[in-house]
Amino acid sequence: MSLQEAWEEHASAWAAWARSPGHDSYWRFHRDQFLELVPPPGRLTLDVGCGEGRLSRDLKALGHTVIGVDASPTLVAAARAAAPEIEVHAADACALPFADGHADLALAFMSPQDFDDHSAAFREIARVLQPGGCFVFAIVHPLNSAGRFRLPYTDASPFVIEGSYLDSFRYVDVLERDGLEMTFVSEHRPIEAYFRALEQAGLLVEALREHKVAPGGSRHEALWSRVPLFLHVRARRP
Repeated sequence: MSLQEAWEEHASAWAAWARSPGHDSYWRFHRDQFLELVPPPGRLTLDVGCGEGRLSRDLKALGHTVIGVDASPTLVAAARAAAPEIEVHAADACALPFADGHADLALAFMSPQDFDDHSAAFREIARVLQPGGCFVFAIVHPLNSAGRFRLPYTDASPFVIEGSYLDSFRYVDVLERDGLEMTFVSEHRPIEAYFRALEQAGLLVEALREHKVAPGGSRHEALWSRVPLFLHVRARRP
């Protein structure tokens, strides 16, 4: 099963998970930090891997003219139903239905680890950006996807990578919280893989942030104040 097929299989569960206020990491940990890297509204913002549309809706509220793109027909339908005024396309990130230089800003929030071919997707995103345009993306930090804190959780639990950080591999996380369950199917890739993809796409990195969890949550969450949960990057097409 491709990553695209896996996300369509779990699309309805994701829509419920993503739309439960304060439930997902989007609100709990790093939406606002991500938006700090996003340039002010310009001509057109593409939300690549928009899912059920929560980021697109927030961007519109901030003054962006937004077009969403997602490969899951179920999530595209959910995004359109939630905000009919936002244009949303069902398309693979490797084959965006836009002309060269169509937008001045492209975002991929927590979707690149779910692209079957992230390198091709980054090249396609670069193609549809105008010269000087920005690409801002967020991913599960590759340290996060490579390792785990060892049980039982204590303040001194070691963080262990049992396999190879440098190899790519498929992984599945099944989470249950507050009566909701979601299965995340993604691809671990080392940081170098993403930066090689940016390099091959001709995109120049101008900002990078490694985000950790602020103290004060559960013991497990507090451990992630030692190791970054997410990676945010802003790059520009020369």
